[in-house]
Amino acid sequence: MGLEAKNPYENDEYKSDQAGELGDLITGIDHVAYAVADLDDAIEEYREVFGILVDHRELLDGEGVEIAVLRLGGSTIQLLTPTRDDADLAEFLDEWGPGVHHVGYRVADCAQALAAVVARGLEVQDDEPVPGVLGTTTAYLHPDAFHGTLIQLVEV
Repeated sequence: MGLEAKNPYENDEYKSDQAGELGDLITGIDHVAYAVADLDDAIEEYREVFGILVDHRELLDGEGVEIAVLRLGGSTIQLLTPTRDDADLAEFLDEWGPGVHHVGYRVADCAQALAAVVARGLEVQDDEPVPGVLGTTTAYLHPDAFHGTLIQLVEV
């Protein structure tokens, strides 16, 4: 007999528009971001182990973070390291150590997606979109809003 997967769309009561505006705005996974203590060491490890090279490197002074973007197929991996002891990322590393920091969801319109999240009553970290890496516009959802995962909305 075994387990049988249930298709969430087979329920006659489910209507595809129930996801609402936010479901229509998310277009894919943009990136997975990892917090690292030493950016150069992490870059070297990704190069040696996986053969993945840095596509872009950027300093976000306002956040106190340096980011290395590594392209992998249609997505990217971002390696993040704090540049200041008072950066939120430094606190994250002190508390949790290196590892997955957040997942970036690509959206058609960051302001509209953020408004849809707020309208659903979910907690956000950014009240309005802010500039991100590579000229993107971004906003973070609070980890408590979605199963303990920090999610970043990313408008390319």
